[in-house]
Amino acid sequence: MRCDLCKTAVAQMHCDTCLVNLCTACVGKHFSADLSIPHKIVAFHDRKSTLFYPGCKIHVQERCKMYCKQCDIPVCVSCLASKQHLSHELSKLLEVFNNKKEMIKKEQNELNDTIYPTYQDIASDVQNRMSQLQKEYGDLSTAITKHGEDWHREIDKLVQKLKAEVDEMKNTQLQTLQKHLDEIMKKISDIKEEIDLMEIATDTNDLSKLFNITSSVDIYRNLPNKIVPSLPKFIPEKIQKEDLCKLFGSLSSSSFTSDEHGYSMKTTQKSPEAGSSPPVKQLLDEPETVTTIDTGYRELYNVVCLSDEEIWTSGNDNTMKLYNINQGSLLKLIRTKSGNRPFDIAVTKSGDLVYTEYRDKSVNIVKNKKIEEVIRLQNWLPQGVCSTSSGDLLVIMNSDDNIQTKVVRYFGSTEKQTIQFDDQGKPLYSSSGSIFIIEYQNIIENRNLDICVSDTGANAVVVVNQAGKLRFRYTGHIPAAKNESFRPLGITTDSQSHILTADCDNDCVHIIDQNGQFLRYINCGLCVTWGLCIDTNDNLFVAQCGKKQVKKIKYLQ
Repeated sequence: MRCDLCKTAVAQMHCDTCLVNLCTACVGKHFSADLSIPHKIVAFHDRKSTLFYPGCKIHVQERCKMYCKQCDIPVCVSCLASKQHLSHELSKLLEVFNNKKEMIKKEQNELNDTIYPTYQDIASDVQNRMSQLQKEYGDLSTAITKHGEDWHREIDKLVQKLKAEVDEMKNTQLQTLQKHLDEIMKKISDIKEEIDLMEIATDTNDLSKLFNITSSVDIYRNLPNKIVPSLPKFIPEKIQKEDLCKLFGSLSSSSFTSDEHGYSMKTTQKSPEAGSSPPVKQLLDEPETVTTIDTGYRELYNVVCLSDEEIWTSGNDNTMKLYNINQGSLLKLIRTKSGNRPFDIAVTKSGDLVYTEYRDKSVNIVKNKKIEEVIRLQNWLPQGVCSTSSGDLLVIMNSDDNIQTKVVRYFGSTEKQTIQFDDQGKPLYSSSGSIFIIEYQNIIENRNLDICVSDTGANAVVVVNQAGKLRFRYTGHIPAAKNESFRPLGITTDSQSHILTADCDNDCVHIIDQNGQFLRYINCGLCVTWGLCIDTNDNLFVAQCGKKQVKKIKYLQ
């Protein structure tokens, strides 16, 4: 915390009267600013320990230490002397304060333990209904499209049938006309031949030849019948839109029902089976390192918890290693199918390992030591991957030319949702714009179903809700741990919906709340922080790239 006056020095003192943070050099300046007020200066760690009685609205210089129940206001000694509150029931303001504080504490506990988790569950239920609604409306559109395709196929068949009948009629009439033409051409040839003979006969003096010529003119005077084809006509049925809708099908109406008893308040009795909100945990003043695991990678990038005893790791080669946390021993080693290094790793709800291959454009799952390709991308390169509470996979990916970036939700290999732009149509996530530069982007789902992305290219953590609407961007906290720019890489969340991100250049981990407010740094001697994950007991695991080690850190009480 910095001094509220000079804004630069660390706050060592606090004025409990004015609620102002002060460095030792600014204490005198604060006193002299207003000598009419009895300033109470305490050590910074003892701040807010002094009760601050409210000033009287009538007698400005007086402090109210009594409370009039009839008038429902604090009163000072001068107010009591004025006989304005004569015969009124009075109480010490401290008693009222303590009672009020106790009542607020109870209401706060009710809000924390019951009402807030209930509303979170309601929001989750509505978001799940929205997701299901999108899927079901998609299925409805698909059914209509399929029915339309069926109609098109039947219409195409009918059109082909009618066109075939037209071709058959055309060929029959053409054959008839061709036969008639052949007969006429034969007679034309005969007539020409007879004309030639008559020409020869008229030029000769040989009477015998002349008398041998027999004329067929009488035959040719009888002209052939004229054959005129009769063309068929296409008589289309008039399309009546109403009849067409009845034949094709129609939609029933949609509606909402409102059930005032549809939701019930969460019980304050907690049990593992109840699925209630987790107990509130406070941040430790000093996070502590529990253990360190050596991984043997030349550069260590990713870590993910399989259980509270085992972690998967990946680095700069084509292997993924499973380690026992307590013993630090290697339990299993899996090599990627293509021989490329995995870009990111995750564990599904059923305990299967998932990894992305950037160069191979694939997302793969390891089941019983066998690698199955789940997703094969075209024109996109996968980066970060995570498994959601609903069993979906979230994958953040770049286009081949590194101009676009998007998040895609998959159920198995089926694409369910794409998140790429904000409400103004602007990109949510950065892109390097060069095929030679890769900006690292990792992804995680928070307990409240927000989707959190560490966007290295934008030097920001980008958080959207389940529907893909932007909630906030976190761009670091000043002063930074090493005064370097915020460069987020790994990202994870805990049971308190805190978002934790690894700041590689400042060798630390930032903790922010679910609304993007900075809470604290975790240092613990970290070096080149990269991948992060959290186990079920809220222990933090940090992959240190240069040290080739995973650190297990306790940071919550």
